[in-house]
Amino acid sequence: MNFNAANQTMSDISSPEPGRTERQHWMAVLARAGAGDIAARLADCPALPDFRRLRGPETGLVMVRGRQGGGGAAFNLGEMTVTRCTVRTECGRTGHAYVAGRDARQAELAALVDALLQDPVRAPTLRRTVIEPLADAQRARRAQTVRKAAATQVQFFTLATMRT
Repeated sequence: MNFNAANQTMSDISSPEPGRTERQHWMAVLARAGAGDIAARLADCPALPDFRRLRGPETGLVMVRGRQGGGGAAFNLGEMTVTRCTVRTECGRTGHAYVAGRDARQAELAALVDALLQDPVRAPTLRRTVIEPLADAQRARRAQTVRKAAATQVQFFTLATMRT
């Protein structure tokens, strides 16, 4: 798992960037969305199929690695709590999810949506009713955070004094 929040851009949230698959995009959106948000969006969808858990949800720790300056030698930054889940729908589609934190319901819902998005019949509806609204909300929150940070930015000027 590679987290690099400092270099995250608005395009990471709104649409797949070059080199990213569509699945990577929806997995990133689901990983950042809360369980309540996902459940609310799924309520607007047609009836969901039954599913069973293959693994989890289970919580554990992962080591987060960083690079100084973005390109230096990798170092262990610290540990992070992650919850994972794998489900299989009655149609035989398997979905996986890894989410930051301990929210088992979020991991389960994200895995379910991942499985359902792999179904070409359900995918367009789910993209329109779940992924796009979640991505839009995340983009709006990020823009608000950027505006707040910009409002607190301090400009430092160096004043040179000349003595005669």
